[in-house]
Amino acid sequence: MPLPLSERLTADGQKRAEMMKKIHEQAKKNIEEKTRQYAKKANKGRRELIFEVGDQVWIHLRKERFPAERKSKLMPCIDGPFTVTKRINNNSYRVDLQGKYNISPSFNVADLSPFLADEPDLRSNPFQEGGDDAIMDKEVQEDQPLVEK
Repeated sequence: MPLPLSERLTADGQKRAEMMKKIHEQAKKNIEEKTRQYAKKANKGRRELIFEVGDQVWIHLRKERFPAERKSKLMPCIDGPFTVTKRINNNSYRVDLQGKYNISPSFNVADLSPFLADEPDLRSNPFQEGGDDAIMDKEVQEDQPLVEK
């Protein structure tokens, strides 16, 4: 912020120091407000994900951390489920890798996703009854022709 013209010419040191303190406080408030606005925009689509000890999670196999498991793009990109053994903070967790990998068991929350065992398998099974798109009701087939002439 530029100094007011009347204040540029004053020689009083105490008054000038007070004015500079006010300018610094105002600049600090402006910076804090802009930082809050930036954080609000950056976190707009994010949701907080918190795991508890004993939760089952999938781990994301990043190329940097798991080079042997990600040699090809056709290899799986997640592994698990593994159990959370310790919550370090809201952003990092210790996971029981069951001796499968020789790396640190601490993971960022971005590398973890919840394991939902109750979720039904959404892949279609051609041998399961009622799994195709054909009309199964006999009355509907007789009343309504499928192809108009």
